[in-house]
Amino acid sequence: MARIWLFGANIDTDQILPGRYAPYMTSESALRQYPFIEARPEFASTVAPGDIIVAGANFGCGSSREYAPRALKLVGIAAIIAPSFARIFYRNALNLGLPLFEADLTSVLQDGQKVTLDISEPSLTLLDGKKIPLPSPPEWVRRTWEEGGLLAYYRRHRRLPLEERP
Repeated sequence: MARIWLFGANIDTDQILPGRYAPYMTSESALRQYPFIEARPEFASTVAPGDIIVAGANFGCGSSREYAPRALKLVGIAAIIAPSFARIFYRNALNLGLPLFEADLTSVLQDGQKVTLDISEPSLTLLDGKKIPLPSPPEWVRRTWEEGGLLAYYRRHRRLPLEERP
């Protein structure tokens, strides 16, 4: 079971990982200690692999820090669900293989609620068995997630997911 971490709208990359905790200021290995260090200080020490962030619109706005979604991936966030994402955050998450779903579930789910995520369907299943469908990504996005991001996809297949084989 995954825990829901509920956030509001306009969560920017400085809230996700403040610049003073950037890997070039601390270290790459320290990234997992600092997600939401100021916005939700308990997050980094209590988040578990497989947990899910559900947020309001415009998640990941602000600067183009790739280390913000990387820190979330390092602590094991399985997916982020929000009605919209900042374009650069969306691209950085795709590069890293961090699944993002565009849906507004902030009034449906509660902070700390337990759910099961099925990325292949995709859907969330509540403890009472109710399923909440999530939008299906394009097949090339799903393949990119499965490989762990664009670079991992390219390393394995020697092409990008949109390229056709000769």
